[in-house]
Amino acid sequence: MTQALFESTIKSLQLLGRGKVRDIYAIDADKLLIVTSDRLSAFDVVLPDPIPGKGTVLTQLANFWFEKLSYILPNQLTGIDPESVVAPEERDQVRGRGLVVKRLKPLPIEAVVRGYLIGSGWKDYKETGAVCGIKLPAGLKLAEKLPEPIFTPATKAEQGDHDENISFEQAQIDCGAALSGILAGTGKNGAQIATQARDAALALYTAAADYALTRNIIIADTKFEFGVDSTGTLHLIDEALTPDSSRFWPMEAYTVGSNPPSYDKQYVRDHLETLDWNKTAPGPSLPADVIARTSAKYREAYEQLTGLKLAF
Repeated sequence: MTQALFESTIKSLQLLGRGKVRDIYAIDADKLLIVTSDRLSAFDVVLPDPIPGKGTVLTQLANFWFEKLSYILPNQLTGIDPESVVAPEERDQVRGRGLVVKRLKPLPIEAVVRGYLIGSGWKDYKETGAVCGIKLPAGLKLAEKLPEPIFTPATKAEQGDHDENISFEQAQIDCGAALSGILAGTGKNGAQIATQARDAALALYTAAADYALTRNIIIADTKFEFGVDSTGTLHLIDEALTPDSSRFWPMEAYTVGSNPPSYDKQYVRDHLETLDWNKTAPGPSLPADVIARTSAKYREAYEQLTGLKLAF
């Protein structure tokens, strides 16, 4: 099994920050290096044990989707080889898991799209008959396909905190506040960008979900992140449609009324739900069998969706 990378240590570039999974370095005024580690977060808490190969799967699967969905909107990719921007002794840390991307201003929201009634959406529906304030027909069952996908934005929580669902109107307000500087002089405003992000997220999800069905995978829900450049052009950033940001279900195991098995980190969530843990940092260690099976699930998701084999 490949050596796991919990944290990159690129000394030849300035470290700007570490997210739950990704380490971000400055290349110049226009470009960043993003290194996707093997860290795993669950319930918005980074767990202490990395998942071998996870960062490579996430990077390669995101690249697959960036290319496949590039007709919908631009993305962050530059096409520059990440090994060319680091010192020779650092190339192993970025091989297969590094991306050289455009410097963009991120929107302050998680662009969540739900196509099926599951997770927090199911709990919300049982209590209110709606998901994040969006009224749904009565009588829907667990894991049932929604009449049409819905956009349910959330805040971007600080590491260790939990994302919170917000209304679309609040998303517009938040985008207006966060983007006022970069949008000055473009003729665009934050409310327009939030609307564009909503429409793009729904289009991306629909196209990806339709394709995934041809590979016998259901994408139950997902979340996207977007950014804008100095002209106010919206871009797809961060990652897209991976086991970290999406619920993938094998079609053959899908039955309305039951919680389907999945290709994503739901396996880890299910394990954590059996523990006496309050879902705040620090997270608990994972048993070796959970780590191994999770690593295999990530690889399986990539190979099932793309039809390709990973070389690690």
